[in-house]
Amino acid sequence: MSNKLRLTALGAALAFGLTACGGGGAGSGGGNDTADAAPEDLTIGVSMPTQTSERWIADGDNVQSQLEDAGYQVDLQFANDDIPTQSQQIDQMITQGADLLIVAAIDGTALSSQLQAAADANIPVISYDRLIRDTDNVDFYVTFDNFAVGQAQANALLVGLGLQNADGSAGSATGPFNIELFAGSLDDNNAFFFFNGAMDVLQPLIDDGTLVVPSGQTDIEQAATLRWQQETAQSRMETLLTGSYNDGTVVNGVLSPYDGISRGIITALQNAGYGPNLDSTPRALPVVTGQDAEIASVALIDQGVQSSTIFKDTRNLAEQAVTAAKAFLEGDEPEANDTETYDNGNKVVPSYLLPVETVFKADIQSVLVDSGYYTESEVQSGQAD
Repeated sequence: MSNKLRLTALGAALAFGLTACGGGGAGSGGGNDTADAAPEDLTIGVSMPTQTSERWIADGDNVQSQLEDAGYQVDLQFANDDIPTQSQQIDQMITQGADLLIVAAIDGTALSSQLQAAADANIPVISYDRLIRDTDNVDFYVTFDNFAVGQAQANALLVGLGLQNADGSAGSATGPFNIELFAGSLDDNNAFFFFNGAMDVLQPLIDDGTLVVPSGQTDIEQAATLRWQQETAQSRMETLLTGSYNDGTVVNGVLSPYDGISRGIITALQNAGYGPNLDSTPRALPVVTGQDAEIASVALIDQGVQSSTIFKDTRNLAEQAVTAAKAFLEGDEPEANDTETYDNGNKVVPSYLLPVETVFKADIQSVLVDSGYYTESEVQSGQAD
């Protein structure tokens, strides 16, 4: 696998037509008499999980700005990773007359009553990046290919260890290498896709002894990080080091599913005497993967501290959410490119999947700077301007 994972051509992913409404569900089209309304007379409620993550701030800003550019009124709310707060915010959006909801759930199983209220009012619901589970009342899902994200993270780990080259060919290293596994929050459906995708690549190498997990913690329940919190990840890494590496055993690599988790892991490793960079011996800082291309982690990659991250261009995800919203509000249904993968426990939710890219140090300029996602000064400082 190339270090730049392109699942589909980006242009094709963003330019697609609309199909006629097929009926059924809250988003069956026209039930709220929105098809003949001007965009400026319609309000879209946008519920984001938190402002503690750079990624979700960017998502909220991108969705809001693109919706407003299309003429819609926008009610954007952040729930600060508190489930009751998100529930109350969505309740308020419904009672104040939102014509459509875009929801990135904190807990994908915790919004049943809110979504039933939306369905009763014939308000379409778009699940944004995190699949809303255990309900019929979600009409569409926009996300990235999350299983492939996990595969890309695992392949990035292998590249960092030297077991694989960036083009997917076999590397010069043979192992064995000691690794540890981290996963996301169990209340986020994406965490399972990421972990399962990664283990699809890593499990055969664990089975044949090329990769060793000294802690023995290879199940997602053991590797999970509640709410994706950096501090929680740091604490777990510290516990792993104390419990499984106090005999001089060295960590060579860590699978991390998210940049915030990665930074917590790196802090724990540095506090334990690893680093400060990949050339350190004999306790070189392990290969640490990531996701979301947060600027603080991009700077660490540029400095040779973090090994890689998965870039998911939230500008494109926001554009896809806006395209789907327009379709519903015009009485149509958005076109899905996946109608099989995302079963939320009640139904398979029609989905549109976007491509991702793996970013190593050599890719920062071409993927992140040249595209306008970050500036060179932001990469150097590790802070968004």
